[in-house]
Amino acid sequence: MADVYDRWHLSRPPADAEPCEAHSSKTQTVYPTTAHGVGKRWQVRYRDLSGKQCKENFEKKTAADSRAAKVTTELDGGTFVNRELGRQKFRAIAERWQETAVHRERTETNVERALRLHIYPTFGNREIGRIQRADGMKWIKERSAVIAPSTFATPWNVCTSILKMAHQEGIIPKYPWEGLKPPEVFYPEIHPLHPEAVKALIVTASPRYRALVRQAASTGLRQGELFGLEDGEPAETVMVKQQLIGPDKGVPYLGEPKTRQSYRSVPQGRSVVDEIARHREKFPPQVVYIEDRTNPRKPVWRHARLLYTSETGGAIRRGSWAKVWARNVKRANAHLKKSGAKVSVPEDTTLHDLRHFYASVLIKNGATPKQVQMRLGHAKPSITLNVYTHLWEAEDDRTADMMEAALNDVP
Repeated sequence: MADVYDRWHLSRPPADAEPCEAHSSKTQTVYPTTAHGVGKRWQVRYRDLSGKQCKENFEKKTAADSRAAKVTTELDGGTFVNRELGRQKFRAIAERWQETAVHRERTETNVERALRLHIYPTFGNREIGRIQRADGMKWIKERSAVIAPSTFATPWNVCTSILKMAHQEGIIPKYPWEGLKPPEVFYPEIHPLHPEAVKALIVTASPRYRALVRQAASTGLRQGELFGLEDGEPAETVMVKQQLIGPDKGVPYLGEPKTRQSYRSVPQGRSVVDEIARHREKFPPQVVYIEDRTNPRKPVWRHARLLYTSETGGAIRRGSWAKVWARNVKRANAHLKKSGAKVSVPEDTTLHDLRHFYASVLIKNGATPKQVQMRLGHAKPSITLNVYTHLWEAEDDRTADMMEAALNDVP
């Protein structure tokens, strides 16, 4: 229960107390305290759910009475939240959440970027208890104007997780953004490269990277998975168990694949195996001393014999690879033009487009969504469908022929 007290006047005045001339009336005589006229007059006193005594001061008695009634209701219902907790800065709560949340290492990097670039500038110095629904709506609108919905997904998940933790720990009375949703992620239709364009990219690739480009198109491996491959006898199955991660700042390192489903084996044809064998003879794999974080609990530095390395014999960095690839695209288009081909390689093509090409070939030849998911290492089939549904839909509809084959002998 919460009670309201008059800080400026004694509730039990001694016999020799002098009346308060400012506030006494004909019907009531009051006696001043030592705090008379100092600070806010009305004080709400109560004990919170843990038994701690709390005090809140107000200018007007009506405000104190209202607060006392609300506190009493919340205490009786077991939903009371101490206002002092809600005055903590959002950043302080976020840092504590970041310390306790369990993330994969690459995810931790994305979380740090989301906080630094998209969350702290807006909410970092705000009292967490003052963040309201309208603030969330405004933030969604502002961020949606500068970043894509797919990019906004991480800042949204991080920010809402922090607010929900604050609610669960009794720091704020309720989660303020109930019902709010981020912009829906739009998956643009993938237009796979023409086979002739892919062949040109392979043929015109620099000798050091020809096998890498061929393997990318033939297995659908991600860029980091290719860069992180270690040397072994060329086999008709490539095992994905790590990837090379190049952070925005710092030195590349070996890390876990993107998801649990990314640990996989992918078949590769004999021509790919032969190409890799030729690569090993011409460019013997180099031993690189590199940090291995594939076991995040026990990172170690070790010597890794990487299958693909840079011109200097080190791990391939994303920045240097971008330049290599840009030159490759130009050479491929020159080759196609010279040969009179009616196709070209778009200037914004990346190595990832060879992954899309791989998926499109599987789909065109009858692979199911589950098979494509497993080969690409997607976390769940819905991701595969979101990206490639239109390719399945583009195939000729043979459902009528299927039913005819099943029922054509009905009398």
